[in-house]
Amino acid sequence: MPASGSLLQRGNLLIVAVAVALLLLLWPAGRTMAQQSGGPLYLVEVQGIVTAPTIDYLRRAVQVAEASGADALIISLSSNGGVLRDVRAFAAEIAQARVPIVVYVAPRGTQAGPAGALFVTAAHVSALAPDTSFGSPYPLAMVDEALSQQTRDLLLDNASTQMREWNEARGRNTDWIDRAVREGVILNNQQAINLNPPAIDLVAADQTELLALLEGRLITLSDGRTVRIASLGRAPAPIEPTLFESLRLALTDPTLAFALLVLGALAIYLELASPGVGFFAGLGLVLLLAAAAGLLALPVQVWALALMILGLLLIGAEFVAPTHGGLMITGLAFLGIGGGNLIDMTQAPGASVAWWALVIVIGGIAATAALGLMLALRSRNRPATTGREGLVGQLAEVRQRLDPRGMVFVEGALWQAISEAGTVEAGDWVRVVAVHNLQLIVRPLESDEAMERGPRSPSDGHVT
Repeated sequence: MPASGSLLQRGNLLIVAVAVALLLLLWPAGRTMAQQSGGPLYLVEVQGIVTAPTIDYLRRAVQVAEASGADALIISLSSNGGVLRDVRAFAAEIAQARVPIVVYVAPRGTQAGPAGALFVTAAHVSALAPDTSFGSPYPLAMVDEALSQQTRDLLLDNASTQMREWNEARGRNTDWIDRAVREGVILNNQQAINLNPPAIDLVAADQTELLALLEGRLITLSDGRTVRIASLGRAPAPIEPTLFESLRLALTDPTLAFALLVLGALAIYLELASPGVGFFAGLGLVLLLAAAAGLLALPVQVWALALMILGLLLIGAEFVAPTHGGLMITGLAFLGIGGGNLIDMTQAPGASVAWWALVIVIGGIAATAALGLMLALRSRNRPATTGREGLVGQLAEVRQRLDPRGMVFVEGALWQAISEAGTVEAGDWVRVVAVHNLQLIVRPLESDEAMERGPRSPSDGHVT
């Protein structure tokens, strides 16, 4: 019996040990399953230049996803430029997010620029559509030239190390990072996926394929939790910008900010040229404030902005003190040079005033000025139609017999007249050929011309 009891006790211990071992083996899987909350799947779309208002919008989207325990937040990036100081700060927030962040550069043809490079690196899952790229010909980290070389190298090393750590944590390629930080690199989707290991996770033709490829992916978050993405057959819920966010996003477009600045200045000119109830002044002030709100969010080159303002002043001076186009041409040249260099491309690669906007604005101002000059010259060369000079060439009716002096009626008044060709009877028609000392010099018409003209009823007038 003691031997049997000992065997039984050993068997029980063996069963308990096996159960504990199985529990330990199954614990990671159970923990992963526990993280499948079945939460929502969100989508946020980013277009245009990535600036501070864009980051505020994205930050709100991340907060919404975290608060609702989302399975993932997909950032669809179709931007073609970004302000590095804003993009770098938010890339770190992407890496630390408490929900999986998927960065998808799409649609085809998108050149995601520096925002794409930093967001793709920090994302838990990075994906590109075909014929897309990310990166910049300028360094991704800009340091003050006034710093010592040692300090600059330290700051650049820190930026490279951070991006390298993000990619190593996701199992992605890091060979390109140091060169991108210090010199600038552009990778398209084929180059990125063909690296060993790849620099991105997925290439998806559209959102449907992206959701299929995301299904079942295990993501390790910064707090150590491992979650599984459930995306197959689901439609992501879009997080739309509010009205205020949409306004801020629109104003930070360099092209729109440039146009608002020029239109605001022109409205002020109109108010000064024709003072009235102040409508144009109010409109100009609103446009200038809107332009300032957009430019404050962009890295503006001060010399280019000053050149633009000088150009606008010269254009306005042309209307005040005409110089036959000299000030206008100089002002337009300054406006074009300043507008083309308004944004510092080293701090915001891909952000600039569109060339077509420069052509339209400068061409429109030039065309308007040329039309005004042409009308002024035509008016100057046109024969006078008022006053004494305006009477030359007019037909007049003889009211008092011309022998050779008498009275004629023309333009609603009686005038003393002298006939060039002798006597002209009352009721006949004559043509005014000159004005001399308040007297009209007239010439008789041929009888047939007088008949064609027809009789004209007399009316009272005054003697001039």
